[in-house]
Amino acid sequence: MRPAKPVLLVLAGPSLFNSFFDAPRRRRLSRLYRWRRAGARSLTPAVRSALARTDALLTTWDSPRFDASLPSVAPRLRLVAHCGGEVKGRFARPLFERLTITNAAGPMAPYVAELAVTFLLHAARNVDAYREALRRPSNDVYARLHTRGAGNETLRGRTVGLLGFGRIGQAVAALLRPFGARLLVHDPYGSLAMLRRHGAARAPLRRVLAASPFLVLAAALTDETRGMLDARALGLLPDGATVINVARGGLVDLDALTREVRRGRLRCALDVTDPLEPLPPRHPLRRLRGAVLTPHVGSAQADVRRQMADVLLSDLERFARGRPVRHRVTAAMLERMT
Repeated sequence: MRPAKPVLLVLAGPSLFNSFFDAPRRRRLSRLYRWRRAGARSLTPAVRSALARTDALLTTWDSPRFDASLPSVAPRLRLVAHCGGEVKGRFARPLFERLTITNAAGPMAPYVAELAVTFLLHAARNVDAYREALRRPSNDVYARLHTRGAGNETLRGRTVGLLGFGRIGQAVAALLRPFGARLLVHDPYGSLAMLRRHGAARAPLRRVLAASPFLVLAAALTDETRGMLDARALGLLPDGATVINVARGGLVDLDALTREVRRGRLRCALDVTDPLEPLPPRHPLRRLRGAVLTPHVGSAQADVRRQMADVLLSDLERFARGRPVRHRVTAAMLERMT
């Protein structure tokens, strides 16, 4: 008699779940699991009842957050596979010791880095200013460029400051290599060998800020990094510098940054503004000159979600076959994670 398949509970609405798991991936899931889906965002009685019979759990950013009582609600539960990167705020710390919790952060990094470099090139080449000039009923901009040329509108030979040198920071560095920028990195935990491999130099935060006409935030949001770009830190940036955030909104004092952009001293390009996300429709940054905003689109592509599903499917298959998973998040890793 064949052993019964383990029971998997998927906590996601149908559209969100299907954006990760298309029909072939759902069939792959069905080969090893008896699974069902529940779309509740909180621990409803129906979800609690389902958890009591669950061996593995698949979560998304719409799933409930779980405290240390989860094992008492789900006594058979051994594995949690999260469709995303951020797990620290979703699962109480003791759960990382008692359960196997995996995530799928890897596929997102190159896509987020691509957006960061898009922002960098947009700022360095002064695209917004030229678009605005050509919307006017005048050709003065042609005459000015003909006689005086442009400013130092390039990344070549210029310093790009990078806060954080994890997956995203390293992917940004790799993409920037052909552009000839100088990379100055602040990451107390980054490997010096890895920095050298990417042609980057490490420096204290104050030096990075003072030397960077372009600053890319790629750090995790931790107790150490929360609010690291406050009004004082922003004041160290050179006049005209651009702050690019593709990591977490909580790294920046958004009010202080808004004031600097309103004054015209700094520019910004932001894909994230959490916890103020979505950004209110009347927020000044949605209209201010010198501000470019995108709606947390860095890794929203369909291909990314399919790749994330494949990472989780691999771990779910290994778990079902009694083998160690490859993408476990341990309690020791939490201090350096968002």
